[in-house]
This record gives sequence, C-alpha cells and structure tokens, in this order.
Amino acid sequence: MRFLYLIVLFLSLQTVKSQNQFVPDDIPYKTALEKAKSEGKPLFIMLYADWCPHCNQMKKEVFSNPDVMAFLKENYVCIWKNIEKEEGIALKNKYNTKSLPTFLFLDGNETLLYALKGEMKTPEFMTEVKYALNSRMQLPYLEKEFMSDPSNSDKFFTYLNTLKKGKDRTDLSAPTHVYLNTQSDAQLISETNWRIIANGVTDIKSREFQFVLKHQKEFAAVTSQNRVDRKIESIVTELLRPYVDNLDTVNYYKQREVAKSIRLQKTDSLVFKFDLTLAERTEKWQFYKKTTLENTQKLVWNDASFLKDIGQTYLKHINDAESLKKSIFWVKHSIELNDSYDGNLLLARLYNKIKDKKLALQYANDAKVICTEMTWSTKDVDALLAELNTK
Repeated sequence: MRFLYLIVLFLSLQTVKSQNQFVPDDIPYKTALEKAKSEGKPLFIMLYADWCPHCNQMKKEVFSNPDVMAFLKENYVCIWKNIEKEEGIALKNKYNTKSLPTFLFLDGNETLLYALKGEMKTPEFMTEVKYALNSRMQLPYLEKEFMSDPSNSDKFFTYLNTLKKGKDRTDLSAPTHVYLNTQSDAQLISETNWRIIANGVTDIKSREFQFVLKHQKEFAAVTSQNRVDRKIESIVTELLRPYVDNLDTVNYYKQREVAKSIRLQKTDSLVFKFDLTLAERTEKWQFYKKTTLENTQKLVWNDASFLKDIGQTYLKHINDAESLKKSIFWVKHSIELNDSYDGNLLLARLYNKIKDKKLALQYANDAKVICTEMTWSTKDVDALLAELNTK
C-alpha cells in the first residue's frame, strides 16, 4: 500500500509541475494581430532568446504562475517570439529592440502602447501589465500630452519615465531635445534640467552636451562634480562602445576623434582604455604596445586594476625584454597603490618571462605569504614556485 501511495504522490506532483510549466502560444504574429482586433484586446508580445538567462528566469518564475497567465489571457492576446527566428527578427527590428527580454504592448493597428525590458519579479510585472491597460498611462496619450506643452517638465518626465521602461537611453534622445529646445542656455543650468540632460542627452555634438562641457562648474553647483564627470564619461562610452563591440575599426576611429576633441584627462583616459580593448579584440599587439608605452603613465597611472590588466596582456602577448621591463614598472606601481596577491604573482611571472629568477622568486614568495594569510588556495603560486625551483 505504501508503494502504491508513493506512486500516486509522484504522479500528482508531476501533474502539478506540468500544469505550472510555461508553454508559449506558438501562433503567427499576423494571426495574433487579427485576433486582437476582433476581440478588442491589446496584443502582448514577449521577445526572447533561448540563451538569455533573464528570459528563461521569467519563463520559469513569472509565466509558469497560473494567476499571471490567467490575467494575461483574459486581458491580452499573447504571443512569444524568439528574436533569432523569422517573426522574432522582424519584430526586433521593427521596434528597435536592444535588450532582452522585451515586452511589447500593441493595439490592433500595431501602435506601441507600452513597452518593458529586463527581468522582473511577479509583483512588479503584474503592476506593469495592469498599467499597460490604462489609456492614460500608455505612450500615445503621454506623448500627446507632452507635445501639447513641450516646455512643461512635469509632462516631459511622466512621458520619459514611461518611455524608458522599455527603451534604451539612445531612444530617449528625440523627446529630450524637443523639451530642451524650449529652454534657453541660462535655463539649462537648473537641477530639473540637469536631470533631463543626464537621462536623455546622448549626442556628444548636441548643443546641450557642449554647453555642459563649457559650464561644468555651474552644473556641478546644482548637482555635483562627480555626477557631471559621470555624464561626460557615459556619453563617450555610449559613443565608442558599440564600435568596439562590433569590431568596427573604421567608424571607431572616426568617432574617436570626436571624443578626443573634448580634451579632458578623464575622457582621454577612457578613449585610451577603448583603444586597448579594440587592439586586444583585433589582436593588434604592436599597436597595443605602442599605445601603452606612450600613454600608460599619463592616462591610467593611478588605476591599479588597469595597470595589472596591461601587465597581464604583456605577459601573454609581448615578448621583447625592454617592453616587458616597462610593464614590470607599471605593475610595481599598482602594488604600491594596492598591495595584492594577483599583483605580486603577476610580477613574479613577468620576471620569470625575462629570466630574472631571483626577483621572480621574491615576488612569488610575497604572493604566497598574502595568499596564505587570506587562506586562499595557493595552487597557482605553488606551481610557479615549483617551476622556479627546478631551474
């Protein structure tokens, strides 16, 4: 009897599990759109990829919840599209999707009513899908309200805050400039307008960003110098990172000149780091060496972590002794800034590469001491010490 009870319990648990397992509605986009029109409901679309952990987590935690699915199916026509398949690719491109997961809420005429991006827990997701049903919280209404009075910062922020739930920062640029065009240069220097510039300005050549560059002290007075610095660094990052990520060297070097025209130490340092990242990804080691020999001490001298990163690259890819000695000098300075196990171990390996066994042993032993004190694994340093002691 006990055995029979266990079988029944197992089968019951499997049934509950299968009932709570997310199974997407695999119907064509056009069919779903026609159904939304005929039923008078909005269309809900999840854009996902099989490799996206945030998408998979939401499928597991949110869309396997029967209450969530019941609400969605009662109020929306729902479809789920993989961005690596035909319909998903088309929707991704049509609605300029850059983040996963993305959730689109459309009317029967394919007007975007609302959009969300990123992983959410069930309570937050349910709050948002209810907002998306409220016409006064939807994008077309908020845009119309804003455009009827584009100098009204409250209406702008209401529109912007809803827009950025489902869009990347670059998509916020157009409405931001509509609002900022109603503001004089003198009006730009305010706490409210700084928040708008910080959130919505992405064009490095724009009037507003160039004004920030020329009036940093005034903007620092209404926010802080640290926030002004972060904005300058983020706009350079947004300019250059896509070209580095896509290994687009032609356009990278065109836009690099724009970034360099800012002529600030902090942006020169950032450009230097992007130069090195691109050189690494394209395996241009001579360029990497030339750039670091010319600019490391000038641009990243107080960045201990980055000095060690350069040292690691020299260890792997640079072979001439004089350049390696220079990298040793940089890594030594990094442990003056922050004495560390990995810094000492790196120095030991660099000295070993130039065949200076005495100093390699010294720094390997220093690394072993730090490692032992921290109760970390000594496997890597022990292997190096064994190699050095056999030479």
